[in-house]
Amino acid sequence: MLFNSLSFLIFFAAVFLLYFAVIPDRFRWLFLLVASCIFYMAYIPQFILILFFLIAVDYFMGIEIAKAEGSARKKFLIVSIIANLGTLFFFKYFNFFNENAAAIAKLIHWNYSPLLLQIALPLGLSFHVFQSLSYVIEVYKGRQQAERHFGIYALYVMFFPQLVAGPIERPQHMLHQFHEQHDFSAVRVRRGLEIMLWGFFKKLVIADWGGQIVDHVFSNIPGTNSWTVVIAVFLFTYQLYCDFSGYSDIAVGLALVFGYHLTWNFNRPFASRSIAELWRRWHISLSSWLRDYLYTPLAFAWRKAGTWGIYASLLVTFALIGLWHGANWTYVVFGILQAVYIIGEMLTQKFRRRIVDSIGLAKLPRLHHAIQSVIVFLLFTASFIFFRAASIGQAWAIIVKIFSGISLSALNVLDTNGFTIMTAATISLFVLEFLVLRKHSFDDISAGRFGKIVSASIVVGSAATIFAFAFWGGATFIYFQF
Repeated sequence: MLFNSLSFLIFFAAVFLLYFAVIPDRFRWLFLLVASCIFYMAYIPQFILILFFLIAVDYFMGIEIAKAEGSARKKFLIVSIIANLGTLFFFKYFNFFNENAAAIAKLIHWNYSPLLLQIALPLGLSFHVFQSLSYVIEVYKGRQQAERHFGIYALYVMFFPQLVAGPIERPQHMLHQFHEQHDFSAVRVRRGLEIMLWGFFKKLVIADWGGQIVDHVFSNIPGTNSWTVVIAVFLFTYQLYCDFSGYSDIAVGLALVFGYHLTWNFNRPFASRSIAELWRRWHISLSSWLRDYLYTPLAFAWRKAGTWGIYASLLVTFALIGLWHGANWTYVVFGILQAVYIIGEMLTQKFRRRIVDSIGLAKLPRLHHAIQSVIVFLLFTASFIFFRAASIGQAWAIIVKIFSGISLSALNVLDTNGFTIMTAATISLFVLEFLVLRKHSFDDISAGRFGKIVSASIVVGSAATIFAFAFWGGATFIYFQF
């Protein structure tokens, strides 16, 4: 059941009406849990058993950790980690590691026939595992009390607005919300619907249309000229951003309609002046999760190695960020490139500062900021060649094609009405995000002097555009596969 589908709109309307008009407040948590189960089972019903297995393990491990003392607490934490990461490994990485083991065995002339499983990946498993693990870790660290209500804990993991693609919530932010009463609020519902419409605009108008062009180019790299490949790579960056941030906006708005506040997953990442800053603005819930639970412990453990320990921690963390996205070496390379960029920024910081001072750029902060943002965007976009490519070989073929000669006369594949419309929509998106929403939330905009006009314009414009494009059909969200 995709957010951008008629079945979801019917589901949402039914849940909304029943939640506020029929269901008593004391049973609303149960109603949301049942609705979340129905939502998840619309994909592959039997996978909900895996989800409830992880929920049960972490619920009971959290209680046992809270009751235990000394080293026994760590044993229960380890049980949770093994159950969660073991499940994730089995479904997502078993074949990947077996295939690579077979390749290594072949190189050293060992006879090894890999066992490959024909199994589907449960929807959103990577998100579920990280969210559920964060609860157990926080209980272990003493920063979160163990949740005694099994149904509330299950709802924390399964809440349907963020069930399949995040954001990855922390227990301190969400659990107490499920214990609170949420009455109907017309103002809050309107805010939520505005945010949802904004997300639908990103997804249906920019991501889906851009995806058609990107898919066309990437399916025929040898027969495509260099300029077209370059533009397709740039378009993929916008496609992925609008696809995932669009989903995140829909999730945030949807939760807000029911009175719940989710974490914002993106904060104008393309305004970043460094790759390190970009990763504080891009997929915030994932990057902060790995910062807190992987990078910081590694950097502390390797602190005696000094800066080399920091570099190693960055490489491990970002390699795993890449691997989290998919069982393919292309994702690992994508992740490692982020670490290389950040390490490069650290190593060249003084050198770059001297250059900026020597050419007088420090006296022009806005120009300096703009140049930094452009460089960061170019580097980030270059790394997406590996993210989008089906293999390392295809990624290399794309790079070779880009540098094999650029001809301005060979852009006819992009000379279409669809490309023109999508370009206009993209410009509109970034004008709103960078100029209108730069320092204000949707609430602040609506409360300003011209707030009602701006707010109404966003709603009417987004809704009209969405309906205009809807008949083309909506593609699935890219991050659903992770």
